[in-house]
Amino acid sequence: MRRHSCFTLIAGALACAAPVLSQTPPVATFGSSTLWSIADESFGGWSGIEVDADGTGFTAISDRGLIVSGRLLRNTRGWLIGADAGPILSLAHTDGGPLPRYWTDSEGLAIGADGAVYVSFEAEDRINRYDDAAADRAVELPRHPDFAEFQNNSSMEALAIGPDGALYTLPERSGALDRPYNVYRFRDGVWEVPFTIPRRDDFLPVGADIGPDGRFYLLERRLSSSQLGFASRVRRFDLSDDALTNEVTLFTSEPRQHDNLEGIAVWQDDLEIIHLTMISDDNFRFFQVSEIVEYRVEPRPGLDQGEETN
Repeated sequence: MRRHSCFTLIAGALACAAPVLSQTPPVATFGSSTLWSIADESFGGWSGIEVDADGTGFTAISDRGLIVSGRLLRNTRGWLIGADAGPILSLAHTDGGPLPRYWTDSEGLAIGADGAVYVSFEAEDRINRYDDAAADRAVELPRHPDFAEFQNNSSMEALAIGPDGALYTLPERSGALDRPYNVYRFRDGVWEVPFTIPRRDDFLPVGADIGPDGRFYLLERRLSSSQLGFASRVRRFDLSDDALTNEVTLFTSEPRQHDNLEGIAVWQDDLEIIHLTMISDDNFRFFQVSEIVEYRVEPRPGLDQGEETN
């Protein structure tokens, strides 16, 4: 997400933050990370990522209306050691031409089983569908009436798709520190609000995915005004047709442990270990980096039944 005055905007929320509701140990453990760059002046601002089922192929979008696909490079132990991708392509508008000014702030990414690519946008709040990652013509989905009421620069950064093709999104800000987030679902051509997500502390949602285990994973971040760095958190929920239950905080990073993580993809390896692959938005600032980070959630009896919840 673009933040021209992000320190000012988030500092107010920090001052009013609620106390942490749970001090349980992390369920996810850090696996590996790698810095990423391409010799292209448009590189940067990566806000969304999707990863193939085997953890190799990936697609990412930037908040300047760009998309790129490639593969993650790993050593013999499976740790990230780099990424090979390109070229960087522009997301098209509904007429097949370039996106108009102020329509380019692409934030959330989801890819269906049929290869269709869905992208959520801020500023002109909407979701576009593309036939594939070439993204050469957009079809805009119907807009929920609430989209027009979202706060400027604080709307649909998180986008996920279920195995049935249903899309899930939520705004970055709920409108009040004690107000839960509405989760919007687009299914069979109709928008609905089947459930909400509780707002915890001063973290704000920036990415989402539905894992191969059928659970809903929410990536959140906060900016520490005192330490001038981002902290990240991932919460997991059991997903049913009408509820999100068994909330578990998988990990909370320290400020500046990682950069500005905004996109998340969840996949599972042959050992049934869940991997959380995340990507950072460097905001095109020289003191930030484009980073790909992975955490691991190994099967643990009891935790998978929601014993360790907030």
